[in-house]
Amino acid sequence: MSYMTLEQYQRKWIFTHQSMPVPEEDWCHIKPMTEARAAQFWKENVSAQSPDSERMSNQDWPMKASNWDSEVNWMSAWDSENEELPEEIESFLDWQADVTVYFCYEKYNIIETKWSIFKKYWKNFLFYDDGPILLGRRRSQALWFATNGSVKLGNRS
Repeated sequence: MSYMTLEQYQRKWIFTHQSMPVPEEDWCHIKPMTEARAAQFWKENVSAQSPDSERMSNQDWPMKASNWDSEVNWMSAWDSENEELPEEIESFLDWQADVTVYFCYEKYNIIETKWSIFKKYWKNFLFYDDGPILLGRRRSQALWFATNGSVKLGNRS
């Protein structure tokens, strides 16, 4: 099995937090990977050596400055009443609603969902903002969120 249910997920609270709970009918679209599947995905798509974004080496594609086009602030939009992703992110990732995306918190903690679900509940995903990376299936564009409220927009190599 490659996924666990949201009920089994150790960070389920980010989707059930009383301030902005995700409706139960959408839980099935938020698919946390099992540790083994997440580790495999991380190794193949983020880093073969590093367990999280804080310990990446110069060989890991996210550490190469040439892979990042720009950096924008996401925290002000997160803190606002507006539910929309920051416009710079929306225009950079001009993906169809059904594109599969992977929100990679670290080596053993990755969530698979659809772009439409991520956009709708992006604030929930970013309750835990310790350097997660968003990747799209068969897409080169990537986002790398930082705890300081910025996000790098770029392309993985």
